[in-house]
Amino acid sequence: MKRRTFLEYLAGVSAMSVLALNRLNASTYANIASLNRGWKQDESPDGAYWDAISKHFIFQDDLIMMNNGTLGPIPEPVFNTLMKYFKVQATNPYDCYNFFPTLKDAVRNKLARFIGASPDEVAVNRNTTEGMNLIANGLDLKEGDEVLITSHEHPAGYHPWKMKEQRYGITVTEVPLGAPPKSVDEIIGTFEKHITEKTKVISVSHTVYITGLIFPLKELSELAHSRDILVAADSAHGMGMIHLNARDLGIDLLASSPYKWCGAPTGCGLLFVRKEVQDRIWPTIATSGWENPESASRFETLGQRADPLIFALGEAMDFQNSIGRERIERRVKTLAKHLKEGLETISGVRLHTSGDPYLSAGLTAFSIEGVDPETIVNYVREKYNIVIRTIGRDRDNTRGVRVSTHIYLNTSHVDMLLEGVKHLAGK
Repeated sequence: MKRRTFLEYLAGVSAMSVLALNRLNASTYANIASLNRGWKQDESPDGAYWDAISKHFIFQDDLIMMNNGTLGPIPEPVFNTLMKYFKVQATNPYDCYNFFPTLKDAVRNKLARFIGASPDEVAVNRNTTEGMNLIANGLDLKEGDEVLITSHEHPAGYHPWKMKEQRYGITVTEVPLGAPPKSVDEIIGTFEKHITEKTKVISVSHTVYITGLIFPLKELSELAHSRDILVAADSAHGMGMIHLNARDLGIDLLASSPYKWCGAPTGCGLLFVRKEVQDRIWPTIATSGWENPESASRFETLGQRADPLIFALGEAMDFQNSIGRERIERRVKTLAKHLKEGLETISGVRLHTSGDPYLSAGLTAFSIEGVDPETIVNYVREKYNIVIRTIGRDRDNTRGVRVSTHIYLNTSHVDMLLEGVKHLAGK
């Protein structure tokens, strides 16, 4: 959608009826259902199917967004739902406290199905940062207890534990990760060497923001639980990028931000708390319902919320489900593979992301020898209107750029980026 068309659409939506917005969404899903019937077996990254799907995303000025790992676009039906419920709030506030609560329960049920959990194991919060803080603050740990983290944690997975270390005298130990690590065995073996009798929690990024690593949580959980150690996961990118199933992974606690890859609006997040460990986590914010031991909903006692954001999260899950989550994961990984294979042919480029599809998905990090990462970001934006971001640190040799390859992209977009990289590498 062009900028002018989008602004006209945005201006007109306030005048649209709730019924009209419902019809727009029904039309979108009818189109996707028709596409699914026509291309049941089509797994190619490009072609008519994915071209049609990409048209359900609203972009302006031919923007090529390859940084949804920071903040992703909202598909049209999600935007419509957001506007629909904000209009209800604007015109009939009574429904916000009389009718909306029943809809929130429906979203929680949908969220549970989406991640392979039960409704009493999920809380709808605001983002991964909040979720990781709820985990760190909620656990009863005493002086001398140890928490293992990785050397590549996001600040949201690092600082809550460091604050607890300063406040309560726990020990936080960083376990080094390669960039990229060579194998699952290397990762799990390194953690096993760092476990001590004082280790009570292992807290790691499931989707490592610096390198794009998909951490082998299932194998880590098996190791940790054999030693009676809790496993917490920062899966900020997991929801919507891969077919996330919390039960299959075996983890105890997980936080995610569905506004990155799932198409939800900013301001809604997920916290998963496995039923068997809920009695070990205290709520951080208390109001009515905090003492309910039967549900993770006690971790979302925030008072009045912007409920339209939560309902739009439900719509985002509907949009992904209509396409098929396995299909989305395959496309994301196919585009990432195309990017990595292209980067490997360019002399002077170093990949920070594993080529193993079990250890990687839609985030690809790399650097160009002798080229500042900021130069790469600025060049591809000015030349192709491609948005990527700088990432990493000099101290662990991860400084470079990061690319997100989501379903609205195609291989021609990736090829444009590769052309720019080749030019900057002087090849």
